[in-house]
Amino acid sequence: MKNIIIIGAGLAGSEAAYQIAKRGLSVTLFEMRPEILTPAHKTGLLAEIVCSNSLGSENKNGRFTAAGILKEELSIMDSLILSCAESSRVPAGGALAVDREKFSSLVTERIINHPNINLIRKEYTDIPETKAIISSGPLTSDSLAEKLKDIAGERIYFYDAVAPVIMCESIDMNKVFISGRYGRGDDYINCPLNKEEYSAFYEALINAERNLPHDFERDKYFEGCMPVEAIAERGFDTLRFGPMKPRGLTDPRTGREPYAALQLRQDNSEGTLYNLVGFQTGLKWPEQKRVFSMIPGLEHAEFVRLGVMHRNTSVNAPAVLDEYLRLKERSNIFLAGQITGVEGYMESTAMGLVAGINAASEVLPTWPRESAIGSLLHYLKTTDPKHFQPMNMNLGIFPEIIGIKGKKERSEFHRNRAVNAIKEFREKYDAK
Repeated sequence: MKNIIIIGAGLAGSEAAYQIAKRGLSVTLFEMRPEILTPAHKTGLLAEIVCSNSLGSENKNGRFTAAGILKEELSIMDSLILSCAESSRVPAGGALAVDREKFSSLVTERIINHPNINLIRKEYTDIPETKAIISSGPLTSDSLAEKLKDIAGERIYFYDAVAPVIMCESIDMNKVFISGRYGRGDDYINCPLNKEEYSAFYEALINAERNLPHDFERDKYFEGCMPVEAIAERGFDTLRFGPMKPRGLTDPRTGREPYAALQLRQDNSEGTLYNLVGFQTGLKWPEQKRVFSMIPGLEHAEFVRLGVMHRNTSVNAPAVLDEYLRLKERSNIFLAGQITGVEGYMESTAMGLVAGINAASEVLPTWPRESAIGSLLHYLKTTDPKHFQPMNMNLGIFPEIIGIKGKKERSEFHRNRAVNAIKEFREKYDAK
């Protein structure tokens, strides 16, 4: 029987193992815990959830969200992780939340009792020569990370902080202007602030509540990824000489440079998402919405991803991976989970499902662009490598819709199109 190695039995690795095993192939699954624990993990259970116990919103009562659409697709594709989550759910309103221990115990039980899966409790520190999936997560061991770096070069890196992303349609275009510095192109949306507006924003920023990192996250910041609140602490004008510098930006309404300015840069090929340039942050999520909405033009901004600060190992996906999640330099190696450049429990699970099905397939399948899974893969493949940042599931990365204006109507259209596409995909590619 053909055997595939999987390194890491978190959400993605467990999902990949299940998808391969159910297709009649054997899996050797390596997990270093409990022999070697990370600073975040506490048990030896597979798929241990170390942060929030919420797996995001669900589609209920005619309300459709990107996270809910992704869950529907995972259900259609018989996801192990989603099945175990539904069996261990706890009350959480419109979200799917789980009893952590029950959830991880269910996953562990399903994996160790599958006749095609051999679980080995030891650290795997090399890159396999045979077909394999690396799903070692954001806390990949240093030894394995170094081996990956040998293949990917400097294209594997650590994030200390990530900037928020907003929907373009939620920007008040009457308060901003489009221009590059010194009139070079029109690649940026600029949010100008006068001195009074900047002063109010600055005071709110430096006094906002922050997420205190765990001890293992207290590494020195990369200067280019320093949280905006840490920059602001250096002095009142530091932002005006850093991420909010107005130099070279002329507001056409005044004919002058503003006192300060935040630039927004397109974050996906469709132009539906924009990130806040230089605004990596570790503020608490409600504080990010409150403080950043003080910036002119962002009063009603719809945040599809909020900033986070943590130690994270991931590859620069568009530079390192092909459309099947294989390393371009080593086509026998698939990556899965957060290490591919996605964020979130269900997003990591989806990339595990994709890697597992792809690795088990004689003919590599083409995932539908209209689906949530296909949209994540599209983002990983097409984003400019120079500006790539990890992404979670949101409506902004779906294919653009023409002619449907209402938010409810658009989300329903996305859901119906995505679900139909993934059903057709399963009919075409999936083993019965």
